[in-house]
Amino acid sequence: MVTHCYCGVILLVVFAATVTSEDIEVTCGKDAVKISWKIRKDLVPHAARLFLGSCMASQLKLLPNGDGEAHFNYPLSECKFKKLMKGKHLIYQNKLTFRPQAKSKPSAFVYPIECVYKRPEGWIPPFLNPGSGVSEGHGGLVFHMALLNELLTGIAKTNIIPLGSFMPIWAAVEQKAHQPLLLLMDECVAATTPELQPGSPVYPIISNKGCLLESTRGNSLFLPRYHSSALILYLQSFKFGLGQEVYIHCKLLAWDPAAMDETKKTCHYVKEIESWQLLDDPYRSSLCSCCASSCHARYKRGVEWDSRRRTPTSVLGPLIIVDPSDPRLNGTSVDSTEDKFNAAKNAVTGLVYNSEATKKNV
Repeated sequence: MVTHCYCGVILLVVFAATVTSEDIEVTCGKDAVKISWKIRKDLVPHAARLFLGSCMASQLKLLPNGDGEAHFNYPLSECKFKKLMKGKHLIYQNKLTFRPQAKSKPSAFVYPIECVYKRPEGWIPPFLNPGSGVSEGHGGLVFHMALLNELLTGIAKTNIIPLGSFMPIWAAVEQKAHQPLLLLMDECVAATTPELQPGSPVYPIISNKGCLLESTRGNSLFLPRYHSSALILYLQSFKFGLGQEVYIHCKLLAWDPAAMDETKKTCHYVKEIESWQLLDDPYRSSLCSCCASSCHARYKRGVEWDSRRRTPTSVLGPLIIVDPSDPRLNGTSVDSTEDKFNAAKNAVTGLVYNSEATKKNV
């Protein structure tokens, strides 16, 4: 094992058994990596088959004894580095490989690379993708929505969803120069069209100023936040629009986090305790008690904070919910609802830095 430190950056490198004879030195910079790989003279003619992820060596030097030295100098945004978040750290992972044959063939040897950084304050995972949803600006704010994969590590690769499985829907607001704001889902409905028309059939998902109706019908819930400006709705797929294109229409709200009330909240129903619970502070779940009736704010507070209200409508889709036997799933195995639910709970552990009380209520 070789360990390097660079400006507080921790680098963990583990030699695979097949490359213990190679001399590899790695230095992690602020946003780039430098690697020096000494290779035997018999590998020098094949240096073009040395890769860091998808990148070839930046430079090859011939040493006096006939050996070579391959250098890789690349930003961490290139070469297909994987960017993960775990606890208070950002982790960049990649592999040095020697591929004497075509890419479809396995590498002759592999050398894992991992650079670990302390997560910057307020960092948000790079889920932004213009093709994954609709983003709208309002009052200097930009809102985003996207469908995530099952591990919550990025954008989903398919929009075809088996009935009963979960759809992790991510929403966020870019705060820019604004004071820290709390991202809320004020109202969400499903429809079979990208635009809502008068009389269009809709399926209510969130209503009554932030009450997740689907949490009373199935296993849907809000996952613990990793940042106040983002929210993940862990939505169980439903029969509405089965087999058709479905669009999720949401009114997003950015609000002062210190001014939550009955009309500015994020609530879901917890069946184990048979009660509505406030995501951001379970001890203030009394704000959710109106979810079973009608939620109204006190008049004075509404006037006082009206200038800070930001409520654009964002649309996510098309999504196609199908029966698990539908051939459009291309033979993909469909895990049980419980398996996927537990997988998401495990995945979100690395994203959350909320209180332990919040974690226990996921």
